[in-house]
Amino acid sequence: MDGVVEEWLASSGAPSASIAIVQDGRLTYAKAYGAARLKPRASATLATRYALDSVSKQFTAAALLLLAEQGKLSLDDRIEQWFPELRAAAAVTLRQLLTHTSGIRDYWPQDFLTPEMTRPTTTNAIINEWAQRPLDFEPGTQWQYSNTGYVLAAAVVEKVSGETLFEFLQQHVFAPLHMAHVTEYNADAAGYTRHGLGPVVPAPKEGAGWLYGAANLAMQPSDLALWDVSLMNRSLLKAPSYDQAFEPVVLKSGRSADYALGFAVQNVDGRLRIGHAGAGSGFLADNRVWPKERAAVIVLTNNDWAQPSDLSDRIAFLVLAPTPEQARVRDLFQALQRGTVDRSSFSPTGNFYLTSTVLADLRSSLSPLGPARLIELEREAERGGMTLRRWKILCRAARLEAIERSNPDGKFEEFMIAKRED
Repeated sequence: MDGVVEEWLASSGAPSASIAIVQDGRLTYAKAYGAARLKPRASATLATRYALDSVSKQFTAAALLLLAEQGKLSLDDRIEQWFPELRAAAAVTLRQLLTHTSGIRDYWPQDFLTPEMTRPTTTNAIINEWAQRPLDFEPGTQWQYSNTGYVLAAAVVEKVSGETLFEFLQQHVFAPLHMAHVTEYNADAAGYTRHGLGPVVPAPKEGAGWLYGAANLAMQPSDLALWDVSLMNRSLLKAPSYDQAFEPVVLKSGRSADYALGFAVQNVDGRLRIGHAGAGSGFLADNRVWPKERAAVIVLTNNDWAQPSDLSDRIAFLVLAPTPEQARVRDLFQALQRGTVDRSSFSPTGNFYLTSTVLADLRSSLSPLGPARLIELEREAERGGMTLRRWKILCRAARLEAIERSNPDGKFEEFMIAKRED
């Protein structure tokens, strides 16, 4: 694990990364790497809090679900109930806010701070400026990410509960789950950016008020792991609330989107994966949960150019059991690094290709690369009566691709490895 993270930091130039891993429904590993601050240098530690940015959205959604459980609102209520002054957006429902199907214009689609965002604002100012605009589409007909929707959702939490969003979450989420180190807006790590391949420099900070409800939380990865465990155990909300939270939204056309109530919901390698990424000025975050496998991977970093999802992929490669297809390719790659293969796993044509010279070349070129950091299926198709698979293979100092052709009996007809040029 240390090698994987340190290699990613070295190749990406990110100042630091802090990770947490959940296996079998419990926190099994947490460690911080690199520098939380560069000048003066301060090492990242397990106590260092990072900005979650949009990972915060699932907590805003949870607040509305809790209020619905208390009978104080319904997710199908229209927001005109609390904001009668809104025009076209008045008919939007709370559910549409949380699923990004409202049509309300996003106030921050850019990957940098706009002039307005460098100055302080208020919730009312965001709502008056952005939620009063004409809708981008009829509610429920499209999926389009909108931070503005989550500002409105958080404002409803405050109107209904009589508390600030953070106070409500502290009482009903953070305290019950013993998430003791959560703050609002104030990360301990300093955020950094770079322009192209230029030097790493301090990132500008968003003006006060802009992140409210959409990207406002900061915490340690171990605290976020406690939240992930509660999702696996379904221990905080009632069962129907979790069913709603993890159910992908269905548009009026009947098409579904890979998003539910504050969670991206995907089927990856035959496994249900829920989670969210976060991106802000100087920070990136990635939180992934596999409920059935009772596993989670959390990566928080204080850079805004190197995607932590790349590191999450490599950690998941170590944490999750491989699928049968992945397992046979992993075993084969290791065998080729040794220069020996189980010839019974190859067809006669495949064995014809794998001469002693070919095996020697594979061993001499692949063995120095060390263990694979990631082996990922990128494409699968049928051709010539065989299954064609394209695999991405990442090692410490090399990016490779492998073309597999397998017969219906499962035997390899071909497994050719080349340097990846992308």
